[in-house]
Formats: sequence, C-alpha cells, structure tokens
Amino acid sequence: MSLPSGTLPSSRKPLVVTTSDRVDAQLAQRARSAAEEVGVPYVERHHKLPLKKLLTDTADALVVFESSAVSLVDAEGALRFSPGLAHLRVKQLDAGVPEDQLLRVAGLREGERVLDCTLGLGADAQVAARLVGPGGGVTALEKSPALYLLVRHGLAGLERHAGSCAVDVVHADAAEYLRTLPDGAFDVVLFDPMFERERKSSAAFETLRRHADYSPLTRETVEEARRVARRAVVLKGSRYSQDFKKLGITPEPARPNATVLWARLPGSGKPGRPG
Repeated sequence: MSLPSGTLPSSRKPLVVTTSDRVDAQLAQRARSAAEEVGVPYVERHHKLPLKKLLTDTADALVVFESSAVSLVDAEGALRFSPGLAHLRVKQLDAGVPEDQLLRVAGLREGERVLDCTLGLGADAQVAARLVGPGGGVTALEKSPALYLLVRHGLAGLERHAGSCAVDVVHADAAEYLRTLPDGAFDVVLFDPMFERERKSSAAFETLRRHADYSPLTRETVEEARRVARRAVVLKGSRYSQDFKKLGITPEPARPNATVLWARLPGSGKPGRPG
C-alpha cells in the first residue's frame, strides 16, 4: 500500500516504510518496493513530515531508507544497519585465526550450503557466508518484517567480501519454511532464537529485542531441521535461559563465564540440495 505525500494511513500501523526527507525518485521506488515485499504501508516523506510526527500519529515503528543506509526507528531509539561484530569476526578469519565459535561448533566448510533460521541482525549469516566461500550458499530466514527489511536491504548495500557468497534473505517463518524442504536440502541448519532473558544488552540488541519474533523453538521444529540438515543442526542460546533444557538439548562445554551456549545435533546424513 503506497500513500502519497501528505496522506497518512487511516489507522495506526505496527510498521510503516518511509524515506529520509532528502528523497529522489530512485530512493522512493526502493522504499515503495520494500514496503510491498512485506505488505506494509509506504508513506512519502517531505521536510514538513518529521519522523517524530509519524511515530506519534501513524506507526509504532518505521523502516527509513536513505541513499546509502537503512534504519529501524521507534519511540525508544534508532538502529542504523551496519555489519557490526560480523566485520571483526570476518577479519579474524581472513587473518587465519580459527577461533570463531561458529567455525568451532558447526565446522563449516567451503562449498557448503547453510540455512540460518533466525537472521536477527545478520552476524552469523555474514560469518557463515565467509566460511563457505563463493562456491557455497547461505539462505537466511527472518519472520519479523521490520528486521527482515532492515537486514535484507542493509546487506544489499554492503560491498560483498571477495571470499564470501551472497546471503539470500527470505521473509519467512522458519518452522513453515523447513516443512517445504526435502531431506538433506542444506548441509548445516543454524538457530539463534530470541530467548527471553532479563540481562541488559547493548542498544542495538535492545532494538532487536523490541522487534524480534518470540515464537518458541519447538522439538518438532528441531526435528524438521535435523531432517533438512545433511550434516548438523547448530543452536545458540543464553546461559540464563531454560530453553535448551525444555528442548532436551545438552549444550557443548563452555567456559564458566560464557553467557552464550552452543549445541550441535547430527543431521539426517541424507544428501540433497535446495531447489
């Protein structure tokens, strides 16, 4: 739904896509197309329509397209997409330092295909893309429309690392998407679900938490992932959560001060490729 400049939705919306007030036809079309991807309103901006007014009158959150950036804005703050810690993790891999936990636990290899079921801000997907290299593939799922738009279009604006494959970002519910796949469609399936926890996090992570999907990971979805994964299913979780225990999963040994736990389950062992 595209609304002309000066026209606002008739009722308050959870999410609206707009642009900076310095907008040209190309930027407006990018933002309009993004809104259509997830079925939310697009509102044209002008200098007399500040973001604060949109948040007060029209939407709980905004995805704002700029010429070279994309941001997620709500009443509590703004998050502009950046590669974040993924950039540092990739630099470590480039330097030949094999200490990344994703590499240690998943053992990703060049040419493999990875399904990241919980994209979030895209850090693990970017690292996985570097580990599997240009001959591999990474598909990343995100159910939250706000995070999907932020990260899909944020990643599209980055220059791709010469040693990485592209990340194919899909707006989908992981449980439903897994059911559509054949046995062994991917080599490795990743989960980093948004577990509830009380500890205060960085501003970026707090924004992620406000807009993330909190659907619990179920045993049925984990079993579907094992069917789809030829080699392994890898999960991350908070030390302060009981979710691993509820799923009947034993995490890998970790340092006493580690706040993030990892677990690895065997895949189906069946060869296959995504369609």
